[in-house]
Amino acid sequence: MTTLLTFIGVLSALAVLSTPLPGWAADDAASQQQTAVCIPCHGANGNSTDPAVPSLAAQPRLYTYYQLLMFREGQRVNPQMAAVTANLSNTEMQEIAAYYAKQTPVVAADSLNPAQAEVGQNLVQTYYCDSCHLPGLVGQKQIPRLAGQHEVYLAAQMRAFKAQKRTDMDGTMTVAMQPLSEEDIALLARYIAHLNPSP
Repeated sequence: MTTLLTFIGVLSALAVLSTPLPGWAADDAASQQQTAVCIPCHGANGNSTDPAVPSLAAQPRLYTYYQLLMFREGQRVNPQMAAVTANLSNTEMQEIAAYYAKQTPVVAADSLNPAQAEVGQNLVQTYYCDSCHLPGLVGQKQIPRLAGQHEVYLAAQMRAFKAQKRTDMDGTMTVAMQPLSEEDIALLARYIAHLNPSP
């Protein structure tokens, strides 16, 4: 119970942060050493080549930090991530998050045709994706960059939110996913994966 209360307190503080925490500046040499364990899954410089594994490059640092905390505290469940984060301090997680926020994301090699792009943009507007994730879906603060993320990963996370199988502390994503059909999810994931990930 004490751990849960501590975690909730940390999340409350994170939600109102608008300026960097002390120590957010990444020491690149130290961060590269700390992130060596991340490379096999998340790729060099945070650009994953596995469509089921998210890219971390250019993710808002508060978002990455928030997710690392959730894995360490058991609020998100993944055996590999639990093992990786188990012994990380808050400072180490801040440094890792700051390091990945500075990395350059890879742009999709192919592009959508105009009709696919129009359908995707209409879905983004219909479901107000850009009200939290910002125009271009580049993310902000504790809200992730979706643009340029893997299509397979995006669809899997949307399905998980819809099925209430992924942790959603304030319920926003769980509620937002309810009206989406499987076709909507597939079309949205394809569109978002082809957006330019650089703000």
